[in-house]
Amino acid sequence: MAEYTVLIIGDTDRWWTSMSLSERKEGYAQYARFNQALAEGGHTIVGGGELTSTADARSIPKGGGAVVDGPYAESVESVGGYYQIATDDYDGLLECCQIIAATGDGIEVRPNVDPADRPS
Repeated sequence: MAEYTVLIIGDTDRWWTSMSLSERKEGYAQYARFNQALAEGGHTIVGGGELTSTADARSIPKGGGAVVDGPYAESVESVGGYYQIATDDYDGLLECCQIIAATGDGIEVRPNVDPADRPS
């Protein structure tokens, strides 16, 4: 079974600054629907989490250096959360991700590197 990372990309701060409580509840209901669709499709959530506001981020530049407040790069969109999914059905996983995309967030799905493929 292969593992994939589903990155949820968008204006992460909108969930906390511009959405009403009822809009957030509806959004979270869609994520619950996504979780249910994953289970029904035989996909297994093996990890993940929702990330806090970009205001809580700290960054370290390439090569090391001073820790700075906020994201390293200026961006309108950022990663707001992620899922780690184990599945044998990549296309089915992508279809389930349409549920999250309908909330207005972008989705990026990448296969995880299998440790057996790394040079030792």
